[in-house]
Amino acid sequence: VQLQASGGGLVQTGDSLRLSCQASRGTINTYYMGWFRQAPGKERELVASILVSDSSAFNADSVKGRFTISRDNYKNTVYLQMNSLKPEDTAVYYCAADSNYDSVFDYWGRGTLVTVSS
Repeated sequence: VQLQASGGGLVQTGDSLRLSCQASRGTINTYYMGWFRQAPGKERELVASILVSDSSAFNADSVKGRFTISRDNYKNTVYLQMNSLKPEDTAVYYCAADSNYDSVFDYWGRGTLVTVSS
């Protein structure tokens, strides 16, 4: 599967953004899908993930209540809706796919930069 993330940009504190992850050469409903982020000087972290078959989702504590992961099987796309953005959300965001459902993500898209100004 190939993944293409988009939707990043420069926003102000409190704004919203929706990231998209378009999949090709594979269907998202056969993968465990996740959104990661990596801020400058920090380790990459899992932000949210979704088991596409039943839409059960995980969200990191840092984004609970603000970010929502969802999928559109028809469009073969996974989304990350980000509300109430904070400067600490500034990072490069990546989407990824886990083919073995073991939380080891083996397919990665190029990142999309989200910058939140204060």
